[in-house]
Amino acid sequence: MTSVACVPSVPAPEDAPDLRERARGALLGLAVGDALGAPAENLKPSEIRARWGRITGFVVDDPAGTDDTEYAIFSGLLLARHGSALTAAHVEAAWHALIADRAEGPFRGAGFSERGTLENLRRGLAAPISAQHRHAWSDGLAMRAAPFGVFAAGRPTEAARLVAVDGAVSHEGEGIYGGQAVAAGVAAAMAGAPTVAVVASALAVVPDDSWTARSLRRAVAVAHRGERAVRSAVVIGGYPWTDLAPEAVALAFGAYAAADGDFRAAVLTAVNMGRDADTTAAVAGALAGATRGVGAIPAEWAAAVGPARGSCLPAMAGHHVLEVADLLTAREDPVRDGDRAPHGGPAARLEPVPADLPRGDARPPADPAAYVLTAPEDEVQP
Repeated sequence: MTSVACVPSVPAPEDAPDLRERARGALLGLAVGDALGAPAENLKPSEIRARWGRITGFVVDDPAGTDDTEYAIFSGLLLARHGSALTAAHVEAAWHALIADRAEGPFRGAGFSERGTLENLRRGLAAPISAQHRHAWSDGLAMRAAPFGVFAAGRPTEAARLVAVDGAVSHEGEGIYGGQAVAAGVAAAMAGAPTVAVVASALAVVPDDSWTARSLRRAVAVAHRGERAVRSAVVIGGYPWTDLAPEAVALAFGAYAAADGDFRAAVLTAVNMGRDADTTAAVAGALAGATRGVGAIPAEWAAAVGPARGSCLPAMAGHHVLEVADLLTAREDPVRDGDRAPHGGPAARLEPVPADLPRGDARPPADPAAYVLTAPEDEVQP
């Protein structure tokens, strides 16, 4: 692991956004970045310039989130129900009940990792074997990782542990590391950490010699030179797949670092780099939204994000990312030494990052039934 023995707590200025505003910023920022980046997905910067010049806002009349937003809602609602007691069995059961065991219907736009996972689950394979497919290294976990950082505000190690539990159903190796880096980074940003500490927290939870860590270090090292330098440092020329986690996560953190946490600049930098632009912009938006709070998101962008349409996950139709943010910050969860306290709160602080990731005790939440992840009765398949 990266040798970060302790990332110091950062005293919050009087006008700093409170935890709820940071949570809303993180998840609304994810959805805004997703919608802004969707038209540029899989394009090169030259192709983006040829179509739109430099993208500075929505380039379609009816912007909407993609699978990135809907899977983040899916994982966020599951986390709100189970908290730190989340297990791979909970995640697997939810995938079966709300995705795999239903008539597929309008399930469109999901990445290869989700398709491979569903094929394995439908064949009767359980986690972690369900994650053994050709795209287990994709950014499909990274795109849904932000809720874990929101939930574990100031606790990047716990955020990384929990997102790995979620990812055990669908990802392995670099796919898990990408999700852990994003979750830890958001957790640090939720506590008011500066950009450099957010990046350090992300690096501290993944193996130092991993592809994810190497790519992330390269991206942030040249971030001061702008998006072209970030892209050149990370992207493998000629490689056909744009959804590999080490690349997408590094591009997102590079955009965030280049903008020094500014929301508009971070998201637009990610969008204009192309590749898996919806995911990179979603991750950059989550990091910057957690850093600056929901008030930093331009009003016209925020207003364009409505409830999920269910275009990828029909069971998520009608849920809004702000609903998930409020559930995750309102929920009570066990904390160190067995004490109970409202999760987060204005005094959330960034914990030291240890050299490993102990799983710890997973004690049951105060009221597991308070948060229920279900589909409408008429949509559940027998």
